[in-house]
Amino acid sequence: TKDLFGKLYADKGYISQSLFASLFDRGVHIVTGIRTNMKNRLMDVHDKIMLRKRSIIETINDMLKNVAQIVHTRHRSIANFIVNLLAGIAAYAFYDTKPSINMEFERDAKQGVKQLTLF
Repeated sequence: TKDLFGKLYADKGYISQSLFASLFDRGVHIVTGIRTNMKNRLMDVHDKIMLRKRSIIETINDMLKNVAQIVHTRHRSIANFIVNLLAGIAAYAFYDTKPSINMEFERDAKQGVKQLTLF
């Protein structure tokens, strides 16, 4: 994680205070749902929505693994692994329908209020 930074969306089961603290110091922010035995905390609206949309991300991963056949455990060399990975991503690019998340803010002309629209 030396050169990684940003947000990491994870399940509630992956919460560990020591892991959270060490990754946060390195620039990786873990975003998870709140367990029933945890204190409530403020969460950014964008993070809350992305946690709800994790199923779309998991659907894309499933398509890449099963349909584009990226998961192949017996690569004889690193070059074969990279070629297989790039071929799977290229095949995914040619799919007609791809799951997507569209998040935009629309400004209401009458009230001057920004409203979040999904899909």
